[in-house]
Amino acid sequence: MHGAIAERYRDFAAFARDDSPCFEAWALEVAADPDVQAWLADLPRVKQQPNLVFAAARWHGAPAPGPYHALREVLLGNEDVKATIMARSTQTNEAGRLATLTPVLAAFDGPLALVEVGASAGLCLYPDRYDYRWSPLGDLAGSGGPTLTCTAEGAMPVPARRPEVAWRGGVDLNPLDLTDVDATDWLTTLVWPEQEDRRALLRAAIDIARADPPHLVRGDLLEALPGLLQEASLHGVTVVLHSAVVAYLDHDERERFAETMRGHVASGRCHWVANEAPGIVPGIDPPEPRVPARFVLARDGTPVAWAHGHGRAISWL
Repeated sequence: MHGAIAERYRDFAAFARDDSPCFEAWALEVAADPDVQAWLADLPRVKQQPNLVFAAARWHGAPAPGPYHALREVLLGNEDVKATIMARSTQTNEAGRLATLTPVLAAFDGPLALVEVGASAGLCLYPDRYDYRWSPLGDLAGSGGPTLTCTAEGAMPVPARRPEVAWRGGVDLNPLDLTDVDATDWLTTLVWPEQEDRRALLRAAIDIARADPPHLVRGDLLEALPGLLQEASLHGVTVVLHSAVVAYLDHDERERFAETMRGHVASGRCHWVANEAPGIVPGIDPPEPRVPARFVLARDGTPVAWAHGHGRAISWL
């Protein structure tokens, strides 16, 4: 009856296998639990995603790492969990993704004006504030900021310098205020269990963004993008970027967004850096052979690498 939900949770278990044994186990248990699947079926499809459901359960006391029965008790026994799921979203805003985005961003000439769609708190707008270690290909040091470590394969161009960023902006349906303790607590809850390094990085990324806040606007990405592009163009070479965002659009919105971005690129109005799951962005075909549990990283609509969703690995094409 709820086969589609079970399949999505099995897929998530495969995605989480190398990063969170807890989430892998929870997802597999949900995929075999008809009662929890029925509970999930009452939610809109976009709200059934494991990341959001598991974070809401943890927000309401489910221990993680922890046993599945404790998660199940919170989901089925606490009416507030569904309210949290409906009110919040998975605005993970993983700064670690900069380890895979920066090799692309550093190849653009001139000061950059970065525009992030689905920006959350804008933590991925600071590629110039981190050091990088692309093991075993090379390093980039001297920023004075945290070091992002990424396993690199293939002929990835190791940047000789960090991107120069002249302006940072973005749009989100619910841009997060980093002075709001509730907002930063929610971001921390979204970090997967067993990943204290990501939690420490999040705290450092929040400090970086608080010291130099980006220009974030509230709104629909398709409606807000023209104004942001116009503003960005006053400051430098405009680059639109996004990670794990397009999946939240419906089919028609994805088509419109991809067509819009291809038009902007063709007219020279901006560059486009997309970092999304395979098959999510229309017209960006996943390269073969496929790499399991990886995003397709594309420059101006052309795939250039397979990238780990949290920036831990990159395989250059």
